[in-house]
Amino acid sequence: MTFQKIIIILIAFTTACASPKECCSQIKKAFKFSTFYIAANGGTSLSDRSIYNIQDILTTSIEETPYDYSLTAGIRKIKRFQYEGNKPFKDGTETSYSDAATVGLSPFEFLFEVDYRRQEGVEYIDQNHFLRYVKPLWMTKVEYMKDGFADVEYYEATQRFRIRGNKKLSFNIGGVTRLAEPYGYNPLDEWLLSNGNLHYTYLAIQEGYSIDVYDNQYINPQGDIVATSSDVWEQVVIPQVLSEYVEKKRDELPNQWVHSLVVGFDYYIYKKSFWLHSWGNLIPYHYNDDSEYSYHNFNDGNQWMDYSGGLIFGLKINKNLGTFVEGKYHKYWNREWYDFKLGINYIIF
Repeated sequence: MTFQKIIIILIAFTTACASPKECCSQIKKAFKFSTFYIAANGGTSLSDRSIYNIQDILTTSIEETPYDYSLTAGIRKIKRFQYEGNKPFKDGTETSYSDAATVGLSPFEFLFEVDYRRQEGVEYIDQNHFLRYVKPLWMTKVEYMKDGFADVEYYEATQRFRIRGNKKLSFNIGGVTRLAEPYGYNPLDEWLLSNGNLHYTYLAIQEGYSIDVYDNQYINPQGDIVATSSDVWEQVVIPQVLSEYVEKKRDELPNQWVHSLVVGFDYYIYKKSFWLHSWGNLIPYHYNDDSEYSYHNFNDGNQWMDYSGGLIFGLKINKNLGTFVEGKYHKYWNREWYDFKLGINYIIF
């Protein structure tokens, strides 16, 4: 479900109960203290680069990289942890690692955010949407996540029983269902030869390319000459052909359901001079439905470990010196993506 569809559903839900006072009261309560935000950020990207070419004569061209930017829009209702600062505005550049925690401070929390970005000339979209409801003995969460830079996208729904160790520590166990493209599938495997090489020429011909061996011309499906030598064909054109083929084949396949067992923990302690917030999730078992593109088929039929976690640590050693470590990590279907930061602060009085 895209961000636009979610907004349409929210608007329809709101307008549909414009007359019943009780319904509207519940909606107002759900959105109370939430924040809607729109922000734009930009800056200089990589500097222009001179490209030199010697073919009969020296020629110079300039490779320009357009400026970086991000356009962010969202609505959120997530209570701040005590270690989080209170900024007057959401500007779209925040990295709130605590958003990824399994358990928050309020029973009902949500986030819907979409981020259009261009970084070093590469354009992509990040999305993070979730609804989370936490009670003392159980919790549930529905999430959609897309990280365009890491090239990962999935839907996830989980419901778990909670075991309270004490006020600071809790454990959870339950089930998680995910919907994603068939990660592990490589469309190029069917083109591999017995010696491990790739039959890329036949693949390109199948995709509509043609080769004029007499005039040494390589022609794309639109009839344009894209190369006049085998070196350019193999080093420039073929990589593009393979990339487009893999993307096309991946888009043709249906998304796969994965039903799994999940166990996790949450730990939170806060003092003025010390705080620690950590959480972790381990997904050790996955139901094998014997579908053609199940990840089991790409893992020799075996189980695998998916896991995620986060850590936020701060220590004020004395009135001058302090240190902090923050980060989060995911590994699903043998794909990794993570963020972290750490540092030391020293205040001179």
